[in-house]
Amino acid sequence: MMPFYTRLFGAAVALTLAAGPALSQQLELKIMAPAAPGGGWDQTARSMQQALVAAKIARSVQVTNVAGAGGSVGIAQFVNGAKGDGNQMMVNGFVMVGALAMNKSPVTLDQVTPIARLTEEIQVIVVPANSPIKTAQDLAAALKADIAKVTFAGGSAGGVDHVMAALFAGAIGADAKKVNYIPFSGGGESLAAILGGKVTAGISGMSEYDGQIKSGKLRALGVTSEKRIAGSDIPTFKEQGIDLVLANWRSVVAPPGITPEQRKVLSDAVENMVKSDAWKDILKQKGWDDAYLGGDAFADFLKKETTRVTDVLRSVGLVKS
Repeated sequence: MMPFYTRLFGAAVALTLAAGPALSQQLELKIMAPAAPGGGWDQTARSMQQALVAAKIARSVQVTNVAGAGGSVGIAQFVNGAKGDGNQMMVNGFVMVGALAMNKSPVTLDQVTPIARLTEEIQVIVVPANSPIKTAQDLAAALKADIAKVTFAGGSAGGVDHVMAALFAGAIGADAKKVNYIPFSGGGESLAAILGGKVTAGISGMSEYDGQIKSGKLRALGVTSEKRIAGSDIPTFKEQGIDLVLANWRSVVAPPGITPEQRKVLSDAVENMVKSDAWKDILKQKGWDDAYLGGDAFADFLKKETTRVTDVLRSVGLVKS
């Protein structure tokens, strides 16, 4: 017969192992998307909500939207209102880095707790199906003829879409500082402007315009990947003679003032989510690339990327020295 202490120890181990998943399932999380519904951050937050619950990593996940100024409004509310709360996270990314620099925000990414980079997404420039502009070279010619007449719709000022408009102009020899860019706080609003012919072209991640491209409502002029996306006939800008390669990344952070233990719980939850079939299915469906980077490696990336993006914005006159 098994000794009493051995049986007791075995039962304790079994109880601990059984409690692990059960404890994680007690997580009740709040995720802020610091933008209006319909855009990339909103999609990311709601995809996290779906995957965390489907994979039984969290019992419930509530998503809230706080739009304004490329995430500057949201991060200010998050840093000041969620401090020390280990059940809250906020989606952010490339866009916020630029917006904070342009808006000279008193709240910065140095104040949040880095959790993980999640995805990267290739960018695309689109025009309405009835546009006389058929190729990236046609758009380049229009910019060179009169840059003020060419209007770009995209996400918040200083974000990846804005940077891309400036980089496109610079790559074809136009004055990047004169780009006529119209920012929108949500993907739905910018899409309406493009389809309604109120702007010349639209810029966004592939997932945002994919349905309209496939349905024939929008024409894709080019993508920012090095090589063509698998299964897609959309040419890259590079193969059209325009040196423009860019990827938009998205990440998730926690509030300031949380404990190391709280950070580990959130980091583990996100890491388990990224490994789940539910998340992998979402990536395929959305056309997002897995770019998971956690812990100190992500914190280091965030610091370097903040410097890099700010330097690009300064070089095209979007951020004053």
